[in-house]
Amino acid sequence: MCRHAAWLGPSRPLSSLIGDPEHGLLRQAYAPRLQRYGTVNADGFGMGWYDPARAEPVRYRRSVPIWADANLAGLAEVARSGCLLAAVRSATAGMPIEESATAPFADGRWLLSHNGRVEREAVAGSGVFDDTEPESPCDSAWLASAVFTRLRAGMPVAEAVARVVTEAARADPAARLNLLVCGGTEIVATAWGDTLFTHVHEGVLLASEPLDGRPGWRAVDDRTLVLASPDGVSVTRI
Repeated sequence: MCRHAAWLGPSRPLSSLIGDPEHGLLRQAYAPRLQRYGTVNADGFGMGWYDPARAEPVRYRRSVPIWADANLAGLAEVARSGCLLAAVRSATAGMPIEESATAPFADGRWLLSHNGRVEREAVAGSGVFDDTEPESPCDSAWLASAVFTRLRAGMPVAEAVARVVTEAARADPAARLNLLVCGGTEIVATAWGDTLFTHVHEGVLLASEPLDGRPGWRAVDDRTLVLASPDGVSVTRI
């Protein structure tokens, strides 16, 4: 229902996730190789990156197919950071197709992308919302709001993500809950109902499917949480 990717390591351009690799997100938008649900990801795209001159990350989101944005190639070449997040969207049936429904969602220094689907009632029933409204009525924005609420309350990011995913899955057993959550110096990801891969070399790549044919890509087991930091990568069951 989407494809997404993130990078943590030495500064590099967003094009390293999108158009530079043979199977980057630009290609995955129209020809994904491992997508289990849906065939194309043409309902929008988004990118987020961290600039040292700003307290909060920068976002660029569109509700058009990624290949239809004539400005993207130039922007992606010059937008550089040591923490990057990008996604292409295949909207859940019944969800709006608009920029506010497109990842990455943001709150303070946090960026979040969701690959999958979930009943909004399953998220709302967890009772973790404060007075901040979700950015969009789409299911992914509700998941983001649930995670952000816990983060604003001071919960560590890995715990916040794990709790939201397990509670939503308990209420909606058919939910698919692959999340990428970036904080600038760390990335937390989940594999829950769809594919996720890691690649560690001079930094950490996380992606719904490998971006290229290099050796070193490793599939993440389902129902696990990945924590990437400058200290390395850890994978735990959730």
